[in-house]
Amino acid sequence: MPASAAALSAAFFPENAPQTYSRADFGPDFRWGVAAAAYQTEGAWDADGKGPSIWDDFVRRPKKIRGNTHARTATDFYHRWPTDLDLMRHLHIPNFRFSVAWSRVLPSGTGELNTNGLDFYDRLVDGCLERGITPWPTLYHWDLPAALQQRGGWTNRSIVGWFADYAQHVAARLGDRVQHWMVLNEPMVFTGAGHMIGIHAPGGRGLGGFLSSTHHAALAQAEGGRALRATLPATAQIGTTFSCSYLTPWRPALLRDQRATARANAILNRLFVEPALGLGYPVTEAPVLGWLSRYMKPGDEQRLPFAFDFWGIQNYTREVVRHSPYIPLVWAKLVGAAERGVPHTTMGWEVYPESIYHMLKQFSGYKNAPRLLITENGAAFPDELINGRVPDAARQAFLRACIAQVLRAQREGVPVDGYFAWSFTDNFEWAEGYHQRFGLVRVDYDTQQRTIKDSGHWYGDLLGGKTV
Repeated sequence: MPASAAALSAAFFPENAPQTYSRADFGPDFRWGVAAAAYQTEGAWDADGKGPSIWDDFVRRPKKIRGNTHARTATDFYHRWPTDLDLMRHLHIPNFRFSVAWSRVLPSGTGELNTNGLDFYDRLVDGCLERGITPWPTLYHWDLPAALQQRGGWTNRSIVGWFADYAQHVAARLGDRVQHWMVLNEPMVFTGAGHMIGIHAPGGRGLGGFLSSTHHAALAQAEGGRALRATLPATAQIGTTFSCSYLTPWRPALLRDQRATARANAILNRLFVEPALGLGYPVTEAPVLGWLSRYMKPGDEQRLPFAFDFWGIQNYTREVVRHSPYIPLVWAKLVGAAERGVPHTTMGWEVYPESIYHMLKQFSGYKNAPRLLITENGAAFPDELINGRVPDAARQAFLRACIAQVLRAQREGVPVDGYFAWSFTDNFEWAEGYHQRFGLVRVDYDTQQRTIKDSGHWYGDLLGGKTV
């Protein structure tokens, strides 16, 4: 292990978390798995009747994607899924979270179904089940059909109905075999990054686009859940996922930093979960959210809640917040890990495994909160293939420390009963292109050769019953 990785490994394990553990420590019903997303892995961007998505359009725009890359092939999961599922089985991975590409099922977003697209997900679900792997599809992981974007996308209120119809189509086809469903992936990210600051598709900028897309996504989150509930067997489990970061003030004793942190928490961690619970938007702590009322219509307050069976918590780091007079309406900014001189990943995210513990505590603190699962957690670190091996000690140490924090939370009574590592393979990492590698399995993008990293072998050992 390189010295830098050894130093990180020691820093990853605070004394408040278990130092060793095994799969059995989490209980027999704990769900272990890996996660992936359609646009980041499938490739085959126009194959077999698939329509273009907003990301297929966005990658054509200059200077939007690092290295001017695209995901037209990505990891070629569309053609190589049997091999990837075999690798999962080899590593004792019993659950696979993937997403369905809306434009593969409905090339125009609405209207005529693409039976070839549904056939692909049929084969994928059957392939999982044949290998003893439980499928966990997510209906929307950021790849809106481009045809719907031409009609306003998430800023058009009609998308609530479009999405509910799409959800019913997928559920009707796969619901006889799929028991676990997720509605949206990280709505705060695709509304904020895609409609406020423009670094993700569709590249919108401004408060109006952010607020309208936020309200419509919150409605779609609930209506999508109801569409699934109406279509699926009563035994189906329906969830959705939330991005989150543990937030702390830059200067804890300074009132304005405390208030900035509260505003950031309302927007980054509470914006979508609280409407689902019937609590409305957190406008008291973040007054800018009061402008969401411009997009609400009579009856919306009753439409926003939905009783999910579980929430997927997706956490990678913490953020430190300070007051900023230069950022109107929010009056807050994040103080980066490099600026603070703390260890960080190649994404620039602070290495802070305890964040996952704090976020589990925060989300479980809501009255009527459902059970929780970690549906994404992982890290991008430099790794390379050396004599047929990928010695990614830092990633292995990070995962080991984060999972220890999950166990810590569980032992304190938090109803967390699942952990999905992000991601199974390296993939197209959105605006970062192929520069960032999160995978347990390395992908050579020139040859599509897969190599299980040391972190992947470690995860397989954990799931195989070893104490780690």
